[in-house]
Amino acid sequence: MVTYYLSVDDVFKALADPTRRSLLDELFKQDGQTLGALEARFPGMTRFGVMKHLKVLEGAHLVVTRRRGREKLHFLNVVPIRLVHDRWVSKYAEPWAAHLSELKQGLEKKTMEKIYEIYIKTTPQALWKAIIDTEMRRKWNFGAIVTSDFTPGSRFEGRGGGQLILEGENIEVDPPRRLVQNFRALWSEEAKAEGTSRVTYEIEQIRDSCLLKITHNQLREGANAQLYGGWPMALSGLKTLLETGEMLTTPGSLRWLEGSSEREEPAVARHLSVK
Repeated sequence: MVTYYLSVDDVFKALADPTRRSLLDELFKQDGQTLGALEARFPGMTRFGVMKHLKVLEGAHLVVTRRRGREKLHFLNVVPIRLVHDRWVSKYAEPWAAHLSELKQGLEKKTMEKIYEIYIKTTPQALWKAIIDTEMRRKWNFGAIVTSDFTPGSRFEGRGGGQLILEGENIEVDPPRRLVQNFRALWSEEAKAEGTSRVTYEIEQIRDSCLLKITHNQLREGANAQLYGGWPMALSGLKTLLETGEMLTTPGSLRWLEGSSEREEPAVARHLSVK
């Protein structure tokens, strides 16, 4: 709980400044920008000033960076905003709040990637188990029954409502630090049309907590949000499960419960189509 409230305070502090909000808006319009590209969008500000604001946003984990050759790219991370939503928004405006927290990002290139980070008070071993264990995965992944032996080159599949809704291959398995998978969504015709993308889980221990980074890449430019729009809610549920032992009530989990009782369309598919 301490790490959670510190994170929320940092997020509110970062969002309090209009310039920092404008920087997030720029990354919302075009993700994966360099410092030089962002500086050009603020002609009245020095390079040092832009760097200072980006440092605050990185400290609040609203922006994450990745090296690509000599360039340092900046990406919007929506997970902290999702956590603020779960704590401060959903209980007041559940019917429409989910639509506000799903941030759509696009890159001006043929493929794009989405990066999500979250801190969880747990051990690497417990976090790894929550990712690969069928029963634990079901509790935070909207009821999906995901099975695999999780060895390099092996197949994994996920079922919901008795139907195959996702599948792929385990490319790299390095417990409890790194899991790389090819991923294919099968829950709708729109999702199937997107083909194969790649999901990488990276776990880093930081004292009594873990940083989990999810990189979803090899997505085509303008890919359907069904493929990646559910990550913020799923990761919020994973954090709650590991820190409290309870399932987090989200629009996704509610749809799964409704689908389980009514035997309708798999709830995972309906949730992931939320934009």
